[in-house]
Amino acid sequence: MNFPDNLRYTKDHEWIKLEGNIATIGITDFAQRELGDIVYVEIETVGKTLMAEAVFGTVEAVKTVSDLYLPVAGTINEVNPALADSPEVVNTDPYGEGWMVKMTVNNPDEVKALMDAAAYTNLVGA
Repeated sequence: MNFPDNLRYTKDHEWIKLEGNIATIGITDFAQRELGDIVYVEIETVGKTLMAEAVFGTVEAVKTVSDLYLPVAGTINEVNPALADSPEVVNTDPYGEGWMVKMTVNNPDEVKALMDAAAYTNLVGA
């Protein structure tokens, strides 16, 4: 499994990449493998300010639906438009074209408190 060193991770299997105070968020390679074939992503929180660990959407796979949790507090600015027509891109490229949302982070220091790649690898036993 692939867990890039330049990202931070949550216990709920989301990743976050911070650039200034703008963060890109998606689900990890581990999460997409556990879910299986992703058929639908529903995110209706654009423009909303949410707390860390709040549900910002759901991802639907053939066998299950799973909530998506925000790694840090902030405002959702954008949803990946590619997911509407091609949700399977989350399976094929979870850290690239399969990103889910971009947000403005309230406190960029919160990102530093999340797991690095080594800690996340230990969490999932990879």
